[in-house]
Amino acid sequence: MYGVGGGGGGFNAPYTASARRRNHEDDEEEEEEEESGEGRVLEAWERAYADDRSWEALQEDESGLLRPIDTKTLVHAQYRRRLLLRSAASAAARIQKGLIRYLYIVIDLSRAASEMDYRPSRMAVVAKYAEVFIREFFDQNPLSHVGIVTMKDGISHRLTEIGGSPESQIKALMGKLECSGESSLQNALELVHGYLDQVPSYGHKEVLFLYSALNTCDPGDIMETIAKCKKSKIRCSVIGLAAEIFICKYLCEETGGSYTVALDESHFKELLLEHAPPPPAIAEYAAANLIKMGFPQRGAEDLISICSCHKKIKSGAEGYICPRCKVNVCELPTECRTCGLTLVSSPHLARSYHHLFPVQPFDEVSSVHPNRLGQKGGQKCYGCQQSFINPDSQSSLHVRCPKCNQHFCLDCDIYIHESLHNCPGCESQRSSS
Repeated sequence: MYGVGGGGGGFNAPYTASARRRNHEDDEEEEEEEESGEGRVLEAWERAYADDRSWEALQEDESGLLRPIDTKTLVHAQYRRRLLLRSAASAAARIQKGLIRYLYIVIDLSRAASEMDYRPSRMAVVAKYAEVFIREFFDQNPLSHVGIVTMKDGISHRLTEIGGSPESQIKALMGKLECSGESSLQNALELVHGYLDQVPSYGHKEVLFLYSALNTCDPGDIMETIAKCKKSKIRCSVIGLAAEIFICKYLCEETGGSYTVALDESHFKELLLEHAPPPPAIAEYAAANLIKMGFPQRGAEDLISICSCHKKIKSGAEGYICPRCKVNVCELPTECRTCGLTLVSSPHLARSYHHLFPVQPFDEVSSVHPNRLGQKGGQKCYGCQQSFINPDSQSSLHVRCPKCNQHFCLDCDIYIHESLHNCPGCESQRSSS
């Protein structure tokens, strides 16, 4: 047996040496091709990852030629479409909105979240835009509170307590990004129901699912859990990253939420940010209440106390003093854990006011001759003083306020409606009068 093995080894030795020489020659040829190809233009199939979906940046013009898309105009058109839809819904009837919202963001970290159809993965995209959403949510809803729940391994875990600090929520989320197991919709609903059931009656209870899986692994009857959430007036919404699922659609229909499925990364961001402004309150859920609030002040620098939030020793300058029970709290808005008083600051209250009286959508102004434009309201944007005149002596697309008749560029239009919430032209007329 050893002889046969040795003979076999002797017979294969020349073959191995020749194969090794051929492989070395092939490697040299490949290196020469790489060196000669450094300056060449990449083929279309080689640009699959260099130019990500480059064909989507083209559109056909009137003459049938392909031209690059004007991204700025396209984004503004999409924004105006959403703005007009919201304003039309508000004009149809006087709609009450929940300004004090208690929202739990439920993030699916099951095995499905590691899929790479979103680059680099669904989990990374969800975490990236969840951070953007949390910041935008607190900017739009300064009196509201947010908590984060994760789903994986068939169970749900409350990552953060519901609170009013975006930084603490984001920090906790970025430290727990691991995918494993299956997701359980019922366990998540049971968990958030237990926490939201303790919310005061004036608070609007909401749950937003960022769902990656195509199934749910539940320990019991999820229909009973959905009925329990409906009875507790918890509004549930779902944004899917894979495909439409019947149980998610049924959950949203029963609780008055919305169910959407993202087509790509940009569409997911758009769908997620639509949940930042307060939604219209459901008729049977919207009970009018008077809320007693306190406006705490900064403590004295030489005052040393224990904060009621984290039970840590802090100076008075590091927190706020409750006007009723005089305990120290770290952040606003919050609810005093000692006396139960809702604590806010006056800027928070003022920033919530714009949802009740939003800025009216501006009218689009098409391209006109510069002389006619000067007669109508100037050749520059009233906000940033940017000229509307193109090198072709034509006016670029812009908008006009229907009340003060001042003209604004597209960037100022978005800034006024999304961030400023006041028209500079109308405000200047009001201050001068």
